[in-house]
Amino acid sequence: MCEEEILCLFPEKCRERWREVAGLKERLQEIRLRAGRPFMILADNREYFVDPRGRIVDRQVQAGSPTSEELEEILKHLCGYSLYAFADEIRQGFLTVQGGHRVGLAGQVILDDGGRIKNMKYIRYLNIRISHQIRGAADPLMPFLFENGHVLSTLLISPPGVGKTTLLRDLIRQVSEGTAYGPGVNVSVVDERSEIAGSYLGVARNDLGIRTDVLDGCPKAEGMMRLIRSMAPQVLAVDELGSIEDAQALQTANGCGCRLLATIHGGSLEEVKNKDYMRYIIKEGLFERYVVLGRVRGRCRMEDIYDGDGKPCIK
Repeated sequence: MCEEEILCLFPEKCRERWREVAGLKERLQEIRLRAGRPFMILADNREYFVDPRGRIVDRQVQAGSPTSEELEEILKHLCGYSLYAFADEIRQGFLTVQGGHRVGLAGQVILDDGGRIKNMKYIRYLNIRISHQIRGAADPLMPFLFENGHVLSTLLISPPGVGKTTLLRDLIRQVSEGTAYGPGVNVSVVDERSEIAGSYLGVARNDLGIRTDVLDGCPKAEGMMRLIRSMAPQVLAVDELGSIEDAQALQTANGCGCRLLATIHGGSLEEVKNKDYMRYIIKEGLFERYVVLGRVRGRCRMEDIYDGDGKPCIK
């Protein structure tokens, strides 16, 4: 990633203010913009402020802040000055922009007659989440995730912000390309929030391997069924399981002979076992490996690996 990629997230007239922030590149995780509130960034898992001249500072009193008009201009720029073209994404509360970066949105929602979210207006809060591709991130896991040359169905478990999507992304790439532990195979990815592939205008910006197909912006349960019927995957990958429908779709995929790669929010295997759909997943024996992740000194670290019966694979 280069500085220009980050600077291009902002209208040209205000890019100079963000040059020092862009210089953080690989360390940068989030840029938080709130109308009338301090410019804030997250880098190396630490919070900083940005002053009106673009200098990174530690004290809130030194920070600058955006106006509502500035946020509207940034949003228009991110949408290529065609908000209509991004109306569906805005309705869902996020944009995926060039480079695979994701922008969370908050403001006032507009409901239809049925009480469902129709659109959003007065968007006054932006969270620009910087997408990172770390080649080799999954290397420490690989010896535990293969058996007789085949990848084992694996669930990555971690709290938000630890790096499980980054790890899943590299795991998909390695399974698709092939490693010393097994040959490359066809992988299908349901990328509901465009975070894994970082697709922009239908093109994946992150490298997921030469044998990987991506269904972008589709709900997970429906997407899994579509890919099984259309792309004949040997491995199916999804991010952030969250419902019994997801679990049932995984069961169908498993019954079709697909190996599974997925993630879920949680601090431990015991914690996620309390979710209804996880009890279903465990009962059906859909995963052969459970990997628990944590963060040490700002870096994602493998803490525990369990087999399908919940027995530790490492000491």
